[in-house]
Amino acid sequence: MGAGHSHTAQGHADPTPQALVARKKANLILAAILIPLTLLTLVAMALLWPSGSKEGITLASPYAAAPGVTFDTGKIQRVVTGSCMDALPQGQTGTDAAPQQGSECTFAFTDPDKGGNPVKVVINPDVAKSHGVKAGDNIRYLNLSKVQGAEAQGTPAYVFVDFVRTLPIIFLAVLYAVVVIAVARWRGLRALIGLVGAYGVLVSFMLPGLVEGKPPLLLALVGSTVIMIGVLYFAHGFSARTSTALLGTMFGLAITALLAAWATDAANLAGVGSHDSATLANISGNISISGIILCGLIISGLGVLNDVTITQSSAVWELWELAPETSARQLFTSAMRIGRDHIASTVYTIAFAYAGAALPVLILVMLYERPLGDALTSAELSEEVIRTLVGSVGLVLAIPVTTLIAVLVVKATGIRALGTPGGGRSAGSRDAVMRSTGGTAAVASPAVVFPATAAPDDAGPRSEVGGADPGDAFEAAPAGRRGRRAAAGD
Repeated sequence: MGAGHSHTAQGHADPTPQALVARKKANLILAAILIPLTLLTLVAMALLWPSGSKEGITLASPYAAAPGVTFDTGKIQRVVTGSCMDALPQGQTGTDAAPQQGSECTFAFTDPDKGGNPVKVVINPDVAKSHGVKAGDNIRYLNLSKVQGAEAQGTPAYVFVDFVRTLPIIFLAVLYAVVVIAVARWRGLRALIGLVGAYGVLVSFMLPGLVEGKPPLLLALVGSTVIMIGVLYFAHGFSARTSTALLGTMFGLAITALLAAWATDAANLAGVGSHDSATLANISGNISISGIILCGLIISGLGVLNDVTITQSSAVWELWELAPETSARQLFTSAMRIGRDHIASTVYTIAFAYAGAALPVLILVMLYERPLGDALTSAELSEEVIRTLVGSVGLVLAIPVTTLIAVLVVKATGIRALGTPGGGRSAGSRDAVMRSTGGTAAVASPAVVFPATAAPDDAGPRSEVGGADPGDAFEAAPAGRRGRRAAAGD
């Protein structure tokens, strides 16, 4: 087809023996690093695996019904307000723990799902004031009508517990899955399945381990590494690109774990401001609230860390495919331009995510008019602040490390398409691509990436991607991009 070189159907030169040797060597180096780390992680996971015993745990579940009490569900037919005394059985009067004369309550006449006459459910005052209930809402309520002595104590027969949210959540979950699969296709489906597996590791390994008092730092590191190995390879496939992202993720995870361990101790994060933490501290002597906080600091950054490393690895590969003759230094510089943008946006993502979760606390801080320094270092906010800072440091440092590894790997494993033995493109091979694409193929050179229909002199000023403008590079993708990706093992 051109200059005496053999080409595939896509118009690519066959890999040279030197390229194959370089790719094999790079893959061996990646395997030599990742395989021992994976085996070590699995061995540690086996040694740390919880027994599943709940011995020594004394917990009175608020969802466990007393004898004669049931949790029922139903649909609200109408909502009324009236004296709270109306909630009591006829002839009863209020007590210290029951409604008093003159107080006003909200009642929801509800059709039980199990059948029968409508029941009068008392709505909690905080729910009635903050959100309210309306006809058509599905609710879960406590049925105390068959409890002996309840009437004598002045207790309402039916008390609101919660809303039934099954249908909205199922709808959103299905919508999310459909959108992900429609846009990302099989890779999106694999990512969703990997997410289920990740939660399996969290529920079966990490949470029981914390309950049994396993070392929280090791538990978080081992569990998080297993999750990342499974999620990355399952969603993105076995390739040098994925292995590069995994190495960068492990590095970021190690930095995050070290910072989290130091910060938890240095900042004295004890979880004393949380009702749930206080509950956990009282049910078992094996549970360490500080350990749970430490583990949470590490786990909370996994998703964003995985995001930046796989994106940065992919950016290096894409830039190389557009200009394979770019030097390693130029490729690293170009990829880091993308990485710096990613750093800026990701920092905002983490900060706003945690701020959104802590909005009630932030509002109280504002209303109390506390000094900003006191508020940020208080028990209520310090954990969120440290979570943001620790996670951000880990992901920011992971970006240049991932980029460097990706550049080294792609330059070692990359097979230049349409290449002459010296790595440049022959005139005959360029003409062949232009003929096969009707003269509209993009040509990548060491300095610029421009449409083949325009002369280099007409290309205008460009910044560097190895000299090429990143926007031009993506708009003018080489015709043989898919074939080069296949040749590179991705």
